[in-house]
Amino acid sequence: MSQAAQAMFADDVASKSLGIELVEADGGRAVARMTVTEQMVNGHAIAHGGYIFLLADTTFACACNSHGPVTVAAGAEISFVASARLGDRLIATAEERTRYGRNGIYDVTVHRETGAGREVIAEFRGRSRTIGKN
Repeated sequence: MSQAAQAMFADDVASKSLGIELVEADGGRAVARMTVTEQMVNGHAIAHGGYIFLLADTTFACACNSHGPVTVAAGAEISFVASARLGDRLIATAEERTRYGRNGIYDVTVHRETGAGREVIAEFRGRSRTIGKN
């Protein structure tokens, strides 16, 4: 696992306070997971989209920082595909699509495992900007 991504995640109080776990991060790819808790459910009894965005954004951050230099989000968007519910264990997988100069584009899929297989919850695209050196 990338030491740069691990170090950044170790200092990420917001993500860790929500129970997000970093599973892997290296070479422009990262995997993280989170369980939907009672505090994350909105008035429709589904996971609030902000928490799903946060999981995807955290995974994106770990992927783009896995190369070493300090890298931040320049922008991101998300499409919600299905609702997540209380108790769902969500898995986010980020993959680098391209890096050019100090910029990068990453796609993150958030899904849950069901008896029928993998169910996509959201698709996220993040744009990164490197601002530091190793």
